[in-house]
Amino acid sequence: MTANPLFNSFAGLRWRYVLAHAVIVAAANWGVQYVVPGTSDFLTWGAFIFPVAFFITDLCNRRHGVEMTRKVVMASFVIAVIVSFVAADPRIAIASGVAFISGQMVDAQVFNRFRQHAWWVPPSISNILASTVDSVLFWVIAFVGTDVPWVSLGFADYAIKIAMVFVVMPVYGYLVFRDRLAAKTV
Repeated sequence: MTANPLFNSFAGLRWRYVLAHAVIVAAANWGVQYVVPGTSDFLTWGAFIFPVAFFITDLCNRRHGVEMTRKVVMASFVIAVIVSFVAADPRIAIASGVAFISGQMVDAQVFNRFRQHAWWVPPSISNILASTVDSVLFWVIAFVGTDVPWVSLGFADYAIKIAMVFVVMPVYGYLVFRDRLAAKTV
C-alpha cells in the first residue's frame, strides 16, 4: 500500500507556526476593517497585527529551513483563507490570500538567500521586500474601484509594516540567541 502524497507533504509539519499564521491573518483581516481612532481614516488596526506573520515565517526558516517554511506557508495559506472568509469580507479574504501566499514565499526565499549574514540581516531584508509585495497586492485587490481611500490606507499600512520590522526585531533577536544558547548547553 502506497502512502498518500498529501499526507506525506504534511508529515513533520511544524503546526505551531501554521496556527500562529492563521491567528495573525484572521486578526489582521478583522482589524483592517477598522480605522485607528484619531488617524483621519488612514490607518487600520490590521497594519499593526500582520507584520508579525513575517517574523513567524523567519523563525520557522531560521529553525527548520526553507523547505519546511514553504510547507508551513502553504498549510497556513489554506487555513488562513478559510478563516478569513469567516472573519472578513470576501474581497478582503481573497486579497489577503493572494497577498499572504505571495509575500510569505518572497519572505522565505529572500530570508534563505541572506541566512548566512548577521542575525538581523535576513529578517530585515526579507520583511521589507515581502511587505512591499504583500501591501501592493492586498490593497489593490481588496479596494481598487471602491470608495475606500485605499491609497492613503495602503501607504500608512506599508509605513507601519516597515516600522514594525524594527519594533519586532529585538524579540526576534532574543529568540534567535535563546536558541543558540540552548544549543550550546545541550
